[in-house]
Formats: sequence, structure tokens, C-alpha cells
Amino acid sequence: MKTKIYGGILLLIATLIWGTSLVAQSLGTNHVGPFTFNAARFLIGAIVLLPFILFTSYHKSRQQTSAACHKAKDHKLYQGGIICGCIVFVTASLQQIGIAYTTVGKAGFITALYIVIVPILGLILGKHVPLQIWLCILLAIIGMYLLCMNEKFNLGVGDTFVLFCAISTAIHIPTVDYYSPRVDCVRLSCLQFFVCGALSAIAALVIERPGMQSIIEAGAPILYTGILSCGIAYTLQALGQKEVSPVATSLILSLESVFSVLSGWIILGESLKFKEALGCVLMFIAIVLSQIPTPRSIMSVKVSGQIDTEKGRGSLV
Repeated sequence: MKTKIYGGILLLIATLIWGTSLVAQSLGTNHVGPFTFNAARFLIGAIVLLPFILFTSYHKSRQQTSAACHKAKDHKLYQGGIICGCIVFVTASLQQIGIAYTTVGKAGFITALYIVIVPILGLILGKHVPLQIWLCILLAIIGMYLLCMNEKFNLGVGDTFVLFCAISTAIHIPTVDYYSPRVDCVRLSCLQFFVCGALSAIAALVIERPGMQSIIEAGAPILYTGILSCGIAYTLQALGQKEVSPVATSLILSLESVFSVLSGWIILGESLKFKEALGCVLMFIAIVLSQIPTPRSIMSVKVSGQIDTEKGRGSLV
């Protein structure tokens, strides 16, 4: 249970960073195109992680694993980094393009629909989703609608891009869930950033042909989102998902819009209407309820603890 709480806190910090970085992301695209912006910030995110990787590699014991085990882990790392990097490239590109053609409120609501798509993917993969979680998802969707939607809902071109972004996000969460327990999470994040940054750079050179002056003008937003949103937040997501299920992860990450609205209210002095405040409360309630253990999960922990005790470890998993 303690590790699950620890993982949830890491995901919450990542969500807080993403929620407060939306303003910087919007400012950056005033100077450069979406592919150029993504290329710069994801490559910076990868570079930020390199010192940590070199430091941990230097102090890592060579006696823990065999050469064959290292080779297997490296294969999983490269495989996961390339796959996750491609998914992040698609997700970030669709989001940046979609925001240009729709309102922030609609984009936030449609993107949050991945909290429905993730458990549906889980069902397709044969995973059980408790009724309690479905009720939390419904409550979160209502809260997100109250928080984000201030206009009549109709699906336009930009909304379609954002909808595909939500689908891509939903695919990224279980993918990270698969690889994060099997490889080093910091290395995984670094590699996926390099892949995403390289693909974005190729697209930028072909489509946007950016100039150095425009990149310099967008320097502050690029550095902010590159270091915090990419380098730190995505790494925290990978670390947190080691302990938290994909469905619970999607619910926690959906708080991004809540933190975005609250930061605008606290830092920028923007007004917070009753409808938006109620939406924030409903989403927080949904997150808390999703973390309360069900009788079935409590029984599974007890059984797991009994098995471990019989094996001589004497601790709960």
C-alpha cells in the first residue's frame, strides 16, 4: 500500500507540472511551429536526463546481474524507448496542431477522454476493471465537463486532432505500464525523448523550416517545458506507474486541467466560477475514491502476504 501511495504522489507531481506548463506551451507556439517546439523541448528533456543516467551508471554494482541479463534488459530498453518515443511524437504533434484550431476548454475536455479509453483497452487485453473504477471515471468526466466546457459542444477539425491525441495518450499509458517494471525508468524516458525529438526535428525541417531567431524568441517556454514538462514529469510518470495501475494512472493524470485552472486562479488572478470549482471538487473526489481499496483487492493483498510469508520473506507485496 505504501508503494502505491508513493507512486500516486509521483504521478500527482507530474500532473501538477503538466498543468502549470500549458501557458508556456501556448506562448512558445506564438514564435515557432508545433514540430519545431516539440523537437526543441523533447531534445532538451533528454539532455537534462543524461547526467543522472551517467551518475547512476557509474555507481551501479556490476555484480548484481549477469551479462545475459544486461543484454535482455538493453533489448527491452531500446524496444520500449523507440515504441514509447513514437507514441509520444504522435501524441504531442496531434495536441499542438489541434490546440491551434479549437478552444482550450474543449481541448482539455476531449483530451481527458483517455480516462475512458484506457479501461476499454484494458478490457480488450483481458484485464478486470472494478465497478468502483467505472463510477469514478463517470464522476471524473462530469467534473471535467463542468471544468472545461463553456461553449456549445460540436466536433470540429481541431477537436478531431485532439480526440486522436486522447487515443494516443491512452495507448501510451499501458505501454509505459508494461516497460517501466522491466527497464530503468530514467533511461526509458531519455530514449523516448530522443526518439520523439528526432522525429519532430525531421518533421520541422520538412514542413516548417524554422529559423534560429524564432527559436531564440521561444527560448524561455522551450526551456521551461523541456526541463520540467519533459525531463522531470515524464520520468515521474514512468516511476509512478511501477506502483499504480493504468486505469488509476489515467484518473490521476486527468487532474492536469484542474491544476491548470487552479494555477491560473492563484498565480494569474483569473476568476474561478462556481461551475468550474464544482468540476474540480468532483474530479478530486473521483481520484480519492479510485484509490480506496476494494474488498477484492484487500483479499488479494492478504493472499499475497500469506504466500510471501510461507516462502520466508515475511513481507507483503
